[in-house]
Amino acid sequence: MQKTLLLNAGFEPLRVVSWQRAFSLIFQGKVEILEEYASQVHTVSRQFKVPAVIRMRRWVNLKKHVPVIRFSRANVYARDEYRCQYCYAFYSEKELTLDHVHPVVHGGKKTWDNIVTACIRCNQKKGHRSVQEAGFTLLKAPRRPHWLPGILRTVRAREEQAVWAPYLSLSEQTD
Repeated sequence: MQKTLLLNAGFEPLRVVSWQRAFSLIFQGKVEILEEYASQVHTVSRQFKVPAVIRMRRWVNLKKHVPVIRFSRANVYARDEYRCQYCYAFYSEKELTLDHVHPVVHGGKKTWDNIVTACIRCNQKKGHRSVQEAGFTLLKAPRRPHWLPGILRTVRAREEQAVWAPYLSLSEQTD
């Protein structure tokens, strides 16, 4: 089932929530529905269109709710936009690996600032060497994101991308 984009009262994206959480917020009166999908959820006596974009009725102070972006494989893929940081090509999750910029054998740690996405071929070619020793150049230096990266890349459905685009200013971000 589709995901729902949750916006702050000022139309800034807050996060992506499940359609179940979206309905919970709707029935509590905390949000208004801005966009809906064609798909529906049925109860015994009623049917509801699945919300695509919802907006908080009251302002949520983001400074109090600074999200901690958890270090995970999926979040690193999203931060690096599913692109090998050495050959710059786009890949699917199955074709990507995580690579230590500063190798573990030389004291490298598993941190946001030391892990990048790499295709299997580039990762094997680099091996346990540093980026410079392997003769590679990083597409961009790895760093801890301050916002959930690649919000649209993590959602593959075209319907979601089309409905969310006006709220995410995607005209500037499309490749």
